[in-house]
Parts: sequence; structure tokens; C-alpha cells
Amino acid sequence: MDTFGTARVRRAPRTLRTAVVRRARALLDALEHLIGGLGTALLSFAALVSALLVLLLCVTGAGLLLLPVLPRMIRTIADRERARLSRWGPEMITMGRAPGTGRAVVTDSILRRELGWLAVHGTLGLVISLVGVSLVINAVQNVTFPLWWRLLPADDAAPTLVFWTVQEDRDALAVAVLGKLMAVAFVVVGPGLARLQAWPGRRLLAPPPDADLSMRVAQLSATRAAALDAHATELRRIERSLHDGAQNRLVGVTVMLGATRRALARDPAGAEVLLERTQDAAEQALAELRTVVRSILPPVLADRGLAGALNGLAADCGVPCRVDVDIRGRCAVSVEATAYFVTAEALTNISRHSGARHACVTVRRPGDRLLLRIEDDGVGGADEHGGSGLAGIRSRIEAHDGRLTVTSPAGGPTTLRMELPCGS
Repeated sequence: MDTFGTARVRRAPRTLRTAVVRRARALLDALEHLIGGLGTALLSFAALVSALLVLLLCVTGAGLLLLPVLPRMIRTIADRERARLSRWGPEMITMGRAPGTGRAVVTDSILRRELGWLAVHGTLGLVISLVGVSLVINAVQNVTFPLWWRLLPADDAAPTLVFWTVQEDRDALAVAVLGKLMAVAFVVVGPGLARLQAWPGRRLLAPPPDADLSMRVAQLSATRAAALDAHATELRRIERSLHDGAQNRLVGVTVMLGATRRALARDPAGAEVLLERTQDAAEQALAELRTVVRSILPPVLADRGLAGALNGLAADCGVPCRVDVDIRGRCAVSVEATAYFVTAEALTNISRHSGARHACVTVRRPGDRLLLRIEDDGVGGADEHGGSGLAGIRSRIEAHDGRLTVTSPAGGPTTLRMELPCGS
């Protein structure tokens, strides 16, 4: 009984700590959602005002020249919201270029839904964002108010939303109590506000079933083309490796064997030296062949699994690297190979270019998706179009119908997030 009681006592603080961390993360996500939604809500409000002005100008005829701009403006803002919502949940496919003029504008059901979303998000969504963000800002201001209120001018010694005059420390402490109540209010309603703000976008900006199917077909066609390109690139790489490496060494072995055969008749002592050189060349050719084979499918994946293979890459990395793999069972061979090569390329980039002191590789498998996250605390500024190898990583991932997200602001840190389908 004592043992079970002790185990329960130990588990209780750990469970409480996990719940607190999860709640804090949910609150931070909600605040980030509301701030991001505030940006698109301000754009939506500006677009609504612009649309009303254009319609008013149409009475005089001057607005007719600006009418073709409105559908493109609405589509641009809606696609921006789709991209924002895709970062926090299921992916939402962007709709591409909007119709310009004519009957297509009136009959486009997607554009009509986007206009409805613009009206809701530019008004109600804007109010929700302002309420949520204001709660956080005023909570922080009021809770810290007793520390700096004496620095304010005597006639302005009260923050926003405080209806009493602050003349002494007791009044300032009352302001701090109000700030704590605001913080509690955000803890209670913050996540709900974020979901409420995102709901019109999830409802109105999702494509109709037929558009979703046609876009999915187009996406799969592009994925198939990327897979064929990646396959052709891989074949060229293997051919180049065999031609420039192992083939040249085998030609050298053949030449030296011919020279050894001639030397046996004329100079047996010199033939011994040639045999040693031939053996060295043959061993180097075998090493080249092993390297090419490992680049096709590393044997370490079959021997030690994905976790062991990634630990081996981390051990060879020039930067101290931590590996955290938590997956059930094995994934498809092609998926594990893709994760392995992506990690190898990323760790090579970190060692050569990042100036980082630490790196971390995290692998999870929620459901039928394999998630790979590679982080470093380097200088950042990774450019996918600057020859950093990120373009090759993206093409390898997209060939498996996966997704790659790169976050690398100047000054760091750099984060690569990969998502691959791997079956249930």
C-alpha cells in the first residue's frame, strides 16, 4: 500500500505540471492566433472601406475603372487568411487568381463566400482580436503598475480602463488586482475567442467539394512530376558517382594488373610493389561502391531503425545534437529513407553554415503522419533559393506528398518542419 501511495504522490505533481504546461501553451497559441487574426482583420476592414468607396464612385462612373481590382484584392486577403489558418490546423488550399470582370465575377461561388467572410472578419473578427489582445496588454500593464506609477505625471496617474484616481500605493495595488482579473478573464475566454475568430474562415474559405477534388488532382499531378524529377536527379547522381569514382578506380585497377603481368616476366621484385598498389586501388573502389550503395538506402536503417540511424547522424554532426524519437513501429522504407536523408542534409548545413552551438532533431508519429523537426540556435537567414540545399530537401519531401516549412529569421533560430504520410 505504501508503495502505491508513494507512486500516486509522485505522479500527482507530474500530472499537474503537465496540465499547467499544456494550458500555458494553449494560451500562448490563442494569443498568437488573435494577433495574426488582427492583421488579416485590419486588411479586411480596409478592403471593406475600399469596396464601399469604389461602389460610391461607380455612381459618378469613376469607380468603374477600379471594379476589376476588387475581386483580386478580396482573393489576396482571403488566401492570406487561408495560409494563416493552415499553420494552426488542417491545410486550406489557396484559390489562386480571382476572376477579373464580367459574368464570372457574379457567378463565382467561391468569391461570394470570400466576400461574406470579408464582411464578418473585418467587423466581428476585428472586434474579437481587439478584445483579446487588449485584455493581455492591459493585464500586463495593470499588474506591473505599482512598480512604475510614480514615474507618471501627477495629472495622469491612472492607466486605461481604471475609473479611479491613483494617489497612493493602495490605489496602485487596486489597479494590479484589476490586472489580475483581466489575466484570469483571458485564461478563461482567450482560447474560445481564438476559435470564434477562426470559425468564419474555416466555414466560408474552405473550397467546395468539386474545387477541392480538382485541386487535389492538380496537386497529385504536380507531386507525381516532382517524384519523377527527383527520381531522375537521383539516377543522375548515382551515375555520376559511379562514373567519377568507382569506375575510374576500377579502370586504374585494370591498368595496374596489366602492368603487373608484364612486370612478372621482367622484374618480379617490382611486380610486388605493383600488386600492393593494385590492392589499394581495389579497396578504394570497394569503398566508393559502398558509399554509393549507402546513398541509395543506408543499411543502418535496416539494422538499427530510424532512431538508431538518426542517432548515428547526430554523433557525426559537427555541432552537439540531441535526438528525440518517439514513434510506434516502423514506417515505410521510402519514408524512413527520406527522413534520414533530409536530416543528413540539414545537419550538414548546420555544421557548415549556421554557426550554431546546439541542434535538436525531434521525430513524432501522430496517426498516419511522420513529423520531423530540426532546430538550431545559429545565425538564421537560411535562403531556399541561395544554394543551401533546402530546395533539394523540399523536392525530396514533396515527391512523397509531404510538406516542408522553413522558419529562419535573420539572427536565428532556424527550424525545419517536415510532415510525411506514412500509413496507419
